[in-house]
Amino acid sequence: MIAGYIQNSPVFGRKEQNFTQAEELATAISADLLVLPELFATGYTFTSHDEVSALAEPADDDTAGFLKELSLKTGAIVVGGFVEEKNGLFYNSALMVSADRIIGVYRKIHLFNREKVWFSAGDGPPEVYDIGGIRIGMMICFDWFFPETARTLALKGAQVIAHPSNLVMPYCQSAMPTRCLENRVFAVTANRIGRETRGPDDFLFTGASQITALNGNILSSAPSDRVFSAVVQFDHYLADNKLINEKNDILADRRPDLYLS
Repeated sequence: MIAGYIQNSPVFGRKEQNFTQAEELATAISADLLVLPELFATGYTFTSHDEVSALAEPADDDTAGFLKELSLKTGAIVVGGFVEEKNGLFYNSALMVSADRIIGVYRKIHLFNREKVWFSAGDGPPEVYDIGGIRIGMMICFDWFFPETARTLALKGAQVIAHPSNLVMPYCQSAMPTRCLENRVFAVTANRIGRETRGPDDFLFTGASQITALNGNILSSAPSDRVFSAVVQFDHYLADNKLINEKNDILADRRPDLYLS
């Protein structure tokens, strides 16, 4: 399969402008999977509940429409983050679309820092979707810090993890080889660049979007300070083999009866 990412630099609150930038970055891309950052069209650093409410939308609204158009233009399954409103609650969510269909919605279960002020934590486990023989799961940014997230997706059969992110800590890009190695999965981490100084927050986003192989090798790494897009080809079916030698299967060798929950 061919997988890629878009690394953008959104302007807070300017959805249409941010849609345009993302589309321009995707123009030359043809892929099976394309991942955009967390909250790629709204920006990240909220200062009030009114801002959250003004930028939130149902799962089938403007952002879904844009991602569907991008999917049709690129031929890719497209994953991107948005502020979701559902039943009066607000979530930091990611959409997966293919052509004109919404495949799935994932609501971030591990909220970072002041996200806990603005969003409700996700209300369900991460799921895996089989689209044309490619099994894809989603997690969002800080979810990487909790190994159970990627392990849950691996146990559910994921071959590839789509990982929309707004990373500000310096650890994730170095840690993803471990997440992929310990689960024998591929991962596409799509990060943003730029700085947002709003209210009490001053965030410098780290860029360096990354595609990581199941053996921990980094297949693609973006610059830390400019918008960027890239694609990589790899054999996603390799992720179905969980053997690291003839005696050790990383999933079958687990001892959940002896682990703390």
